Amino acid sequence: MPVTTLSPLRSGIAAVAGFALIAGAITVPGSAMAQTNGPASVADLAAPLLDAVVNISTSQSVKSEGKGPTPPRIPEGSPFQEFFKDYFDNQTPESGGKVSSLGSGFVIDPAGYVVTNNHVIEGADDIEVIFPNGNKLKAKLVGTDTKTDLSVLKVEPKTPLKAVKFGDSRAMRIGDWVMAIGNPFGLGGSLSVGVVSARGRNINAGPYDNFIQTDAAINKGNSGGPLFNMKGEVIGINTAIISPSGGSIGIGFSVPTELAQNIVQQLIEFGETRRGWLGVRVQPVTEDIAASLGMETARGALISGVVKGGPVENGPIQPGDVVLTFDGKNIQEMRDLPRVVAESPVGKEVDVVVLRDGKEQTLKVKLGQLQDTAEDQQPGATNEEATPDDGDGEGNEMTVPDDKDGDQTQQQAPEQREAPQTVLGMNLVALTDELRSEKGIAESVEGVFVASVEAGSPAEQKGVKAGDVIVEVGQDFMEVPGDVMVRVNGLKSAGRKNAHIMVADAQGNLRFVAVPLE
Repeated sequence: MPVTTLSPLRSGIAAVAGFALIAGAITVPGSAMAQTNGPASVADLAAPLLDAVVNISTSQSVKSEGKGPTPPRIPEGSPFQEFFKDYFDNQTPESGGKVSSLGSGFVIDPAGYVVTNNHVIEGADDIEVIFPNGNKLKAKLVGTDTKTDLSVLKVEPKTPLKAVKFGDSRAMRIGDWVMAIGNPFGLGGSLSVGVVSARGRNINAGPYDNFIQTDAAINKGNSGGPLFNMKGEVIGINTAIISPSGGSIGIGFSVPTELAQNIVQQLIEFGETRRGWLGVRVQPVTEDIAASLGMETARGALISGVVKGGPVENGPIQPGDVVLTFDGKNIQEMRDLPRVVAESPVGKEVDVVVLRDGKEQTLKVKLGQLQDTAEDQQPGATNEEATPDDGDGEGNEMTVPDDKDGDQTQQQAPEQREAPQTVLGMNLVALTDELRSEKGIAESVEGVFVASVEAGSPAEQKGVKAGDVIVEVGQDFMEVPGDVMVRVNGLKSAGRKNAHIMVADAQGNLRFVAVPLE
């Protein structure tokens, strides 16, 4: 499965089917809270927190043409189209070549460290923090992380500031009460109360999506504000909403502190994030792939390739492995692995449980450091080229599930094994040097060439196309067309319903497909 590289969150959220760079929801009425045994009042809880929530005001120099910042790309017909058009049309500077924007943030250290969203301060020339009492302080950018839309600012106060503490977002349950405070226009704190509507939300905003969904009302200008639990601890940073009008409709998203806290600490300490890196490509474990591997349920992350020069280039993780747990954390679906790897310390040796050849194995892996300069690299997925096996097809042990399959392989004459074959709708030929040169197939790619695919065939339905190369079938390396025929027949005899096939494109990018055998 090809890896998709995501854009930074400023444009990423806005361009994704109705997500805006603010968070929002519907305030729960007091009568409703009383009927459901909610808090009678949060006034005492909120009082000491309000002074720690600040307004972030930025200004940005623009060219003399006076067009202001370039607005995010909004799909035609999007409910945000008119909202963003109105906003950016009003940003043309009257004088001085400056445009301004407003957002929220919160103080996490009395010495003057402030957390906000990256999209609030992105591109700003001047940043000013405005406190609820009206005091204003110039801020400098300590560090920013576009992948999670978080930034840390630093102001120099004359006296210690009131600060709030991070709590444990992992302890939050669906239905738990939360309180959102923002300072959207520098007028003082704006408060709303709601509940945790959902956890672990993926809104395709970045590689580490794990949002808390809440119905605590947050609107324009509240980006970067804190989401509190009922202990007064920050358990989320409000970042995005779904909204047809730019205002609250009751669906808002916050970056959980289980992800944010480590990033904030790294930005303060290093001025950058230092994420763990595994150096692999991953793809989902579908129901078909799970069945082809003999798994009872579809879970885990399927390794489809290993990066040259990465931490596991020479093992122990191999293409075809399914990662089930990483450093003691369950990997339920593919997107869990990049996030868990990224949260792990660089250089740490961790236990990784994988499914290989139908059996669970525990491997020891030492993590490298993800380099943000290679934007396409992600802890669990990368666009760098991966080389299957050792690149020459020799020395790869041919493992088969029973002696019958092995006997068939040995009994075939060389000319029979190398002759063209049609298997599962794929017309297969040997990958010769001449064919490699003609089709532009990378030297790292080894296997059997797919000359054509029959329309409506099982292989065509699973995305196999002419020009692909079959590298493995049932975790066995395929050298010539006859190998594919023998392996598929062996899987049928073993009662398998799908053939687990590793496919490479001409550039060597790997993916796995589960092709029905019936």
